[in-house]
Amino acid sequence: MNLLAIQRQMAAAVMTPLTPSERMRQVAPNGRSMRAVANKIIKPNDRLTSFERLEIYNRQYWFRVLSGFAEDFPGLRAILGTRAFDKVAEAYLKDNPSTSFTMRNIGSKLEPWLRKHPKFAGPRQHLALDMVRLEWAEINAFDGKRETPLTPADLAEANPAKLRLGLQPYITLLDLKYPVDDLLLEVRKDAEDVSVASNAMSERHKTKRVKAVASMKPSQIFLAVHRMGEEVYFRRLEREEFAMLSFLRDGKSLNAAIDAGLRQSATPATERPLLIQKWFQTWSTLGWFCP
Repeated sequence: MNLLAIQRQMAAAVMTPLTPSERMRQVAPNGRSMRAVANKIIKPNDRLTSFERLEIYNRQYWFRVLSGFAEDFPGLRAILGTRAFDKVAEAYLKDNPSTSFTMRNIGSKLEPWLRKHPKFAGPRQHLALDMVRLEWAEINAFDGKRETPLTPADLAEANPAKLRLGLQPYITLLDLKYPVDDLLLEVRKDAEDVSVASNAMSERHKTKRVKAVASMKPSQIFLAVHRMGEEVYFRRLEREEFAMLSFLRDGKSLNAAIDAGLRQSATPATERPLLIQKWFQTWSTLGWFCP
């Protein structure tokens, strides 16, 4: 057996889900004995059998990915509750084992997976999806690539009919149904403020807040998730702002993006130039535009 075959068998064994008691399974998903697999790819030592040595890696993999998943999606955990969230984590990671050198990417497929498996979120499917989109956008904003930003002077000198602006790769524009930005900030604040004595009270507060948000009538919320320095921010946008930025991101020229963004605007025509100037000044000051 060559090295690649050993690596593949090792990865498959390590990524095999644990038993309910968090031990390595006796039988692999393909029906093979895990002891036979272990004996084939790893040697015993004077203290541990091959199975016991392999079990260490199997358990550590799952403890690490489940812990990382919970750290990345505290908002989803608050919405679903601990037990339902744990079921989502185990099922998702079973279907989408880690294939990246970094834990950062572990939740990259969670939104499409949750859409494909709506039973895991139950009646809170739409709220859960909004939260997952927000939490993944936050991860992208934290360490996404940053291009050299265009300055207000660059914009002033350009021809609006021909100028095409890119948005920084770390920015995500979200069209949401629920105020999950406010909810996530509350969840994070509770986590920072919690003590052993107040843990139960914090959980009750989160449950109450989630129920309140879930009972809201869906209403469009436009959001930009971005960063300044090393801090991630959520910025609410007007409908027209969101539309213009979306059209610019998709490659339309500056003039075309403005025209399309204002097509259904209720803002009086006389007020639009000043409003547009204000928005573009804010966006360029924040460094959102790149070539």
